[in-house]
Amino acid sequence: MSEGTGRMDAATQGFVAHRNLLFTVAYEMLGSAADAEDVLQETWLKWAGVDLGAVRGQRAYLVRMVTRQSLMRLRTLGRRKESYVGPWLPEPLLTSPDVAEDVELADSVSMAMLLVLETLSPTERAVFVLRDVFDLPYDEIAEAVGKSAAAVRQIAHRARSHVTARRPRAGVSQDEIRGALEAFQRAAETGDLQGLLGILAPDVVFLGDGGGAVQAALTPLVGAGHVAWLAARLSRYGVAALRPAQINGHPALVLRVGGEVDTVFAARVEGGLITGLYAVRNPAKLSRVDHETTVSRR
Repeated sequence: MSEGTGRMDAATQGFVAHRNLLFTVAYEMLGSAADAEDVLQETWLKWAGVDLGAVRGQRAYLVRMVTRQSLMRLRTLGRRKESYVGPWLPEPLLTSPDVAEDVELADSVSMAMLLVLETLSPTERAVFVLRDVFDLPYDEIAEAVGKSAAAVRQIAHRARSHVTARRPRAGVSQDEIRGALEAFQRAAETGDLQGLLGILAPDVVFLGDGGGAVQAALTPLVGAGHVAWLAARLSRYGVAALRPAQINGHPALVLRVGGEVDTVFAARVEGGLITGLYAVRNPAKLSRVDHETTVSRR
């Protein structure tokens, strides 16, 4: 085996060993599996040319590379979202049941949390994800974002305060979310407006993402009456069109029409009521619903 082949094998092994972690970092920063995969491809191309003998910790080095690539992509995405048709929602992932067992990981990839992260600046988002989700040391984060460790501590504090004020209430169990969605499903499948009004919070917010490709509400709908009326229309698809699934580490519902995924519904639940209902309909965002995607903090 030539020296070049051996070196490439070592690079491949190192990259593959950390791939799930790297994907999760990129996805949490971008909210898009497609863009996260592009970031991993760009990272691999750069990694293949790195002198591995000079790398003192492949995991940290690769996380830094992915973070830098994600930051560049995040700024591009920001410009793209400015012209996006209607509300933008993260790309849903079908995740394995064991993701729910890691409460912090499940919380960090939830649709509700990813929407909160959207309100941070790119650097704040990177610092928050690397520190609060992946528990990286401040000096490593500083290298990744090109700031001093002292500056990173300040950014982390600011980002944490921002997220804490907006994140879903802690302590909502998987069973509570599942129970609320089961009640929503029963009422939606039968067009039961009273049942829907009973499970929707009075000030519930509905966001629908069609991306301009399919019909969806172009602005947020607020209020149980408006959302219940919209949800009741799902009854035309009949019972069994809505099926439970584990999406982004939490219970969710998937609507299939003609055997194809039409909409993914995720929910934010507080006090037993649905306070946020998120419907992803953009066909470009539904490719990760038919097969599991592995997310990991290790």
